[in-house]
Amino acid sequence: MRAAEKRRFEHDPFGFLDALRDDRAPAVRLPWGGWCVSDADLAREVLRSPEHNSGRSGFFADLLPTRSDQVRVGHAARDLLREHLSAYRAALSAAVAELPARTRWPDAGTDLLHRCLADVLLRPGSPDRLRELLGRAVHGGVLFRGASAWRRARAEVLRARLLTALAEESARRRAETTAPRDLLDAALRACPPDDRVVAGVYLVLFRSVLAPVSSSLSWALLLGCLHLGPPPWPHPVEHVLREALRHRPMVWMVGRELGGPVEFGGLAFPRGELLSVSPYLLHHDRSGWRDPGEFRPERWADPTGRGLYLPFGLGPFACVGASVAQAMAADALTALTGAGRVGVAGGETRPVMVEGAVPRPFTTHLDRAAARPTTDSEGGGPP
Repeated sequence: MRAAEKRRFEHDPFGFLDALRDDRAPAVRLPWGGWCVSDADLAREVLRSPEHNSGRSGFFADLLPTRSDQVRVGHAARDLLREHLSAYRAALSAAVAELPARTRWPDAGTDLLHRCLADVLLRPGSPDRLRELLGRAVHGGVLFRGASAWRRARAEVLRARLLTALAEESARRRAETTAPRDLLDAALRACPPDDRVVAGVYLVLFRSVLAPVSSSLSWALLLGCLHLGPPPWPHPVEHVLREALRHRPMVWMVGRELGGPVEFGGLAFPRGELLSVSPYLLHHDRSGWRDPGEFRPERWADPTGRGLYLPFGLGPFACVGASVAQAMAADALTALTGAGRVGVAGGETRPVMVEGAVPRPFTTHLDRAAARPTTDSEGGGPP
C-alpha cells in the first residue's frame, strides 16, 4: 500500500473500502495484496466451501495441533460462558448502578464487561499477582494493540509476564478434577497437556470474549444515540444491536488462502492467492440491502430487504460463541439504556482499526433522574 493510500485508509477505513467497491466486478484488487470478493453468492462459496475451509483455523495461530482441538476449546469456552449468563446479568445491574454520570468510551464498555465477567474469566481465589496482571492487560495493549511502537513494546513485556503467570496457575490446577469454574479451567480441560499452550490459548479466549462484545456494545450505544437520540428507543434493543453490527462490524475483513487454482465469476486465481470477504462491504451491498447506508433498526422487524449478514463470520470457521456474545452485548445495552437518559458527545462513525473496527473515543452522559420506570410486566431487570 502506498503512503497516500495508507493515510486515506487510516483517516476513514470504511470510506476507503467504499471507494474500492466496483458493483460490476465479482472481486476487486486490494491495495495491500490479494482480492476482495464483492458478490454475496461468491462470498458464501469462499466462506462455506470445504475446499477453502479445511484444516485448522488461523484463530489460534499454531497453538493447537488439530482442527478438532480448536473446536473442542471453542465449545468449552462457549458453554462455560453460557452457563454464567445469569450471574453476568446480575453483575450488570450492580455495575451499571455504580457508573459515574460521565464516562469515556469505548474504554468504559471494556471496563464494565471486565467487571461483570471477572469471576468467570478468572475465578475467586486465583493468585493476586495473576489477577493484577490480567487487569493490567485490559488497557495495557494486550487486549487492543497499542498505537505506538513504545506502547506495543510495553505490551509485549506485560504479555510475557501474563503468559508465565497463567502457565504457573495452569500447572497448579492440573490435578483438579472438578468441573470448570472459569475460562482458564475450560482451556486446561480442553487443551493438550502443555501449560504454555494452555496459557496462550487462554489469552486468545480472553481477548475474543472482551474485545468483540465491548466493540459491539460501544457501537450500538454510539450509533443508537447518534441516529435515534437518547433512549428509550422506538425499537427493541436487539434490533438496535443487530443494526449496529451490520452498520459497523468489528470484523471488517476475513481472508482465505486458496489451496489450489480456482475460478470465481470469470476471474482465475492461482494457488496460494488470498481471497477476502468484507462483512462491511457486504452489509452495505445495494443489491441485497434496502438503504444500506442508513442506520435503520426497523429493518430487523421486516424479513425483506436484507442481504448477507455475517458480523461473526460464516461457514465452518464462523465464531462458535456468536449467540453468547450477542446476548452479552444486548444485556449490557438493555441495562445501560434502562438506567436513565443517555447522551453522547464527541462521537463519530469513522472507526479506528485496532484488532478490528472499533469506535473512536466518545463520551456518554447518564441522567439517572430520567430513568424510565419499570412496569410489573417488564420485570425487574434484563431479560
